[in-house]
Amino acid sequence: MSSARRRVVITGLGPICTFGIGIEPLWEGVASGRTGIGPIEAFDASGFDCPFGAQIAADLFDVRKLVPKTYRKATKVMARDITLAVGGSAVAVADAGLVTRATDPDAEPTIPPSRTGCHIGAGLIAADVDELTLALASSTDDEGRFDISKWGDTGMGNLTPLWLLKYLPNMLACHVTIIHDCQGPSNTITCAEAASGLSIGESMRVIARGHADACLSGGAESKLDPMGMLRQQFAGRLAKVGTAENAEGIVRPYATDARGSALGEGGGILVLEAMECALERGARPIAEVAGFGASQSSCPDTVGLVYSDDDRSVEHAIRGALSSAGTAPEEIDAVVPLGTGIPGMDAADRRAIQAVFGNRAESLPVVTFVPNVGLCGAGSGALATSIAAECLRRQMLPARIGADGASTPGLDAGPVDAREADLRSVLVFSTSLGGQNIALVLKRWTEEETS
Repeated sequence: MSSARRRVVITGLGPICTFGIGIEPLWEGVASGRTGIGPIEAFDASGFDCPFGAQIAADLFDVRKLVPKTYRKATKVMARDITLAVGGSAVAVADAGLVTRATDPDAEPTIPPSRTGCHIGAGLIAADVDELTLALASSTDDEGRFDISKWGDTGMGNLTPLWLLKYLPNMLACHVTIIHDCQGPSNTITCAEAASGLSIGESMRVIARGHADACLSGGAESKLDPMGMLRQQFAGRLAKVGTAENAEGIVRPYATDARGSALGEGGGILVLEAMECALERGARPIAEVAGFGASQSSCPDTVGLVYSDDDRSVEHAIRGALSSAGTAPEEIDAVVPLGTGIPGMDAADRRAIQAVFGNRAESLPVVTFVPNVGLCGAGSGALATSIAAECLRRQMLPARIGADGASTPGLDAGPVDAREADLRSVLVFSTSLGGQNIALVLKRWTEEETS
């Protein structure tokens, strides 16, 4: 095999979010300027700062319909995050036109299993509260207080035998690799909102250096459960809103009156493939993953809640991705940042954009998506990358909502309708709770690209 770095392209998109499964419902949602954020119905969220979230309706997603019949029993030990990754992988594989063990166990797979990798970002999967109730109730002392010794003696015994297998973060990749028989390099990355972007970057590098021909890559997470929301509440990331709030205006990225974010569930899996392999089998790439950069921030609180005002780590990640792609800042035509509406996180985004692009920052289109689909934790980067790839394929930019008329000084981030655009390269980047940062450069694919 040649020692030259192989080019890596995206051949399949499998996003999953409040709008549904696949790129079409996601694109229609963001292009039309809709929000999927609404009152949380899965449990009573009235005690939280933000009782709103972007849920996936039961009639839009049933993981049992997306796995082989022989694997349906295993869905009983899948936490919500796992089902999202499994569903996204099924859609991505179909979108890429791949044959795997899941699509046809008797057919020759499109890509040998040993040459197919899997890298998936995951969050801290929150356990189901009802499952914990009996175990915790049987772990109290005579005065009703939690007793750690009783937890060890009897409480844990009241958990189902396979309880832990539902909540290990590596189970997203585990189930996906089993279902599709991915025997190549595999990994799980748990770095909050940066997780799926880091996973896509790892897949890119694995393919580029010739250790795999294709990878299923991305991430997924559901933040819409009491424990998941409680973590975000303690971190001060939720917008403080009343139940009568207009859902469309809750999340306001880069606005001077931004108050915080609303949570969601979603993410997705993408098929990354060596360009020569994709072209050889007749696939039409959606976009090229041309560059990747990552960095760690300097956070004064040590846990990544707040980035230092003079921190340059996000800028460094972006410059690393641009260098990796051989792309100058002036060649970037749009930016897809995380854009949470959390003032401290958005400030880090703003500083990086202005540092890298200088005077262009005021006119460089910013694509936001959290006001549409909520903050989906480890799944956010997969959604951002899917949207960026679709922007390049359609040569369009989606609508932008959330600012609610508030100013977004220094950035092109105010309300706007979907519009056509001449897009050559799009930058995707993300900060995270924890301080990890990622950046990806995606480039337009044209029919003339053959080598």
